[in-house]
Amino acid sequence: MHYRTRLATCCAVVAGMLGFAAESWAQEVKSPTIDAIKKRGELICGVDTGIPGFAFQDSAGKWQGLDVAYCRALATAVLGSADKVKYIGTTSKVRFSVLQSGEIDVLIRDSTLTLTRNTELGLATGANNFFTGEAFMVKKALNVAHAKELNGATICVLTGTTLELNIADYGRANNIKINTLLFERPEEAFAAAEAGRCDGYTDDGGSVAAARSSMKNPDDWVILPELISREFLGSYTRQGDDRWNILVRWTHMAMLEAEVLGITQANVDEIKKTATNPEVRGFLGLEETFGQKLGVDNDWAYRIVKEVGNYGENYDKYFGPLKLTRGWNELYTKGGLQYPLPWR
Repeated sequence: MHYRTRLATCCAVVAGMLGFAAESWAQEVKSPTIDAIKKRGELICGVDTGIPGFAFQDSAGKWQGLDVAYCRALATAVLGSADKVKYIGTTSKVRFSVLQSGEIDVLIRDSTLTLTRNTELGLATGANNFFTGEAFMVKKALNVAHAKELNGATICVLTGTTLELNIADYGRANNIKINTLLFERPEEAFAAAEAGRCDGYTDDGGSVAAARSSMKNPDDWVILPELISREFLGSYTRQGDDRWNILVRWTHMAMLEAEVLGITQANVDEIKKTATNPEVRGFLGLEETFGQKLGVDNDWAYRIVKEVGNYGENYDKYFGPLKLTRGWNELYTKGGLQYPLPWR
């Protein structure tokens, strides 16, 4: 046999073996977490104990918020219904141990994605669903216009977060001293600020906007313009279940992709009936097998939009009332940092 013929035959065999291996891997790899969720018939989602914008209970006791929307999206992807979720309110102090112990399937709790948490805590990061930084809210009566003017001030802050270390670093870098008063729950910190026990409150930008909205007179408070850190928030899962973490990440991508494609709760059914664009058809499960590759059915993305909505719809619903513009959380097409990765 001519060496070129032998080479071509060899390459074809190797390619076939690689293709078979890839197909077999996709079929054989299982997710203990997805299997447990299906057997239980319910997703157990760790969220905040209660903070406007991210996760809170309305007057009827129903959970609402951007993080809650992600829990609902995951439930509809795996179980076919956004209502099959059990919410566990977690404080910043115990949120990671609750995940590590297996009490929850996923943590979606306005938590910063960091190297330390990824390595020392043995947690896997899902996707950045909110880009912000640490901000300060202070009383207007304090007559402070910038963070560097907080020398000697006392700021309410949550324990078990990156926030206190950020404040210490900022103080050292700028030769000032900002005192802190620690709390386990946001509502406790809000109340302390309202009562005058501290001069202001600090948290990620979204949570600071939530804090201001919770004050008796929001106009008596001002959010300072500086962000003293990067607080890029997202979901966490346990390491060792890659397939589950992949689904968590791509659920976020699906909500972004829907917004990029102009698909909303209101028009998704009509678009599904009339779509001719291959990208849209693939996303909605009319073509391709994206859902199957993730371990769910091919209608998963359609159901997410139908039951939960796209990213922009949820941002506007939960942060619009807080008067927090999207900023970094705009789509990349509008100058923001939110972008879905390619599907193929």
